[in-house]
Amino acid sequence: MLKLREVSALPSAPAEQGLHLLISSRDTEALQHLHGICRRAPGMHVNTRLVSNGHTDPLYGLDHKPDFLLLRVSHLWREELAALLQHPIQDRPPLLVCGPLDEREGIRLAMQAGARDFLPEPVAAEELLAALGRMLMETRSSSGATGKLVAVMNAKGGSGATLLACNLAHQLSAKGGRTLLLDLDLQFGSVAHYLDVQPSHSHVEVLQQIEEMDSVALRGFCSHFSPSLHVLGGRENELCLPQDVHIENLEALLQLARSTYDWVVVDLPRQIDHLTGITLEQADRVYIVVQQSLSHLKDASRLARILRDELGVRGENLQVVVNRYNKAAPVTLRDIATALRCNELQQVPNDFAVVSQSQNTGVPLDLHAPRAPITLAMQALSKDLLGQQAGAEPGVLKRAFSRFFGE
Repeated sequence: MLKLREVSALPSAPAEQGLHLLISSRDTEALQHLHGICRRAPGMHVNTRLVSNGHTDPLYGLDHKPDFLLLRVSHLWREELAALLQHPIQDRPPLLVCGPLDEREGIRLAMQAGARDFLPEPVAAEELLAALGRMLMETRSSSGATGKLVAVMNAKGGSGATLLACNLAHQLSAKGGRTLLLDLDLQFGSVAHYLDVQPSHSHVEVLQQIEEMDSVALRGFCSHFSPSLHVLGGRENELCLPQDVHIENLEALLQLARSTYDWVVVDLPRQIDHLTGITLEQADRVYIVVQQSLSHLKDASRLARILRDELGVRGENLQVVVNRYNKAAPVTLRDIATALRCNELQQVPNDFAVVSQSQNTGVPLDLHAPRAPITLAMQALSKDLLGQQAGAEPGVLKRAFSRFFGE
């Protein structure tokens, strides 16, 4: 009888975005070591399987096949690899192998079983994460999968689009997979400052070399806030004019970014030109950030009309965010909804002190003030993007907003 001491069952259908990796081993210590490394891989849900005796097939008895398999072979490596060979090729998940397999026969058998790579022990974290990244990219390329593109734009200067873009990107990277934060304000972009990263390369360099780039090169040109959040923007003292960027280069960058990352969040300048136009046309979600004043309302109404009528942005893809919301403001939510022909408005409360501290320190709200009402509002936006129901914490969110807004 097969005994499994540690099993995280694979769901019948993924409840959230990401691919499933199964680590199978007969050695508890090795399994814990591999799990500690693999859980750092963004865009993957890691399950472990400790086999204490019985069947030698790593896939034996699974109700659902994992997307990837990391097999740490034992002294029974011949039997374990031979068991995998008994499965039809189309039923074998992409495979990585590690363990005591230093014989030529073992490596040959692993290759026959479909191993993408063999990692000698002790397994180095960098080598394992790189191998997982290559396997993930191969899978995306073969399936034609593309990440989601989210565009954020101010209705009027200073409305808070950069704040929203940076914090959305951070939350998506923590919950939705590998994320790229792209700053397309070619002259006055500030996302690098918001996240306290020092760009060694710029978006201008990438756009100039995009035809020769692949996913590995793109990740190398980005600044890394974390393993799952990469930032691409401008550098200080670097001047670029919109006419210096060719539209086909931007299209190529967006295509490469979407094939490399699960999410691409673009902070757009407040203008309509060939760069913002192509981004808005391709976006899966467009956020217009507005505040409660007549001047904001006038510009937001005009921008919404351009997006719908001129650029063809569908209504369900257009979301209005009311930043620094004040229930007592003369311009009400109803006024904004009517003027912008938008039934649902997202609200972000006014918390100048928390936002100022977050910006000055370069620490996202989720890390700086995780329980602040403004952070909860940002979390609600990211949950909506991820397709998750915020009903998991309805009481908490509702009470927090009621206390803050006085509703």
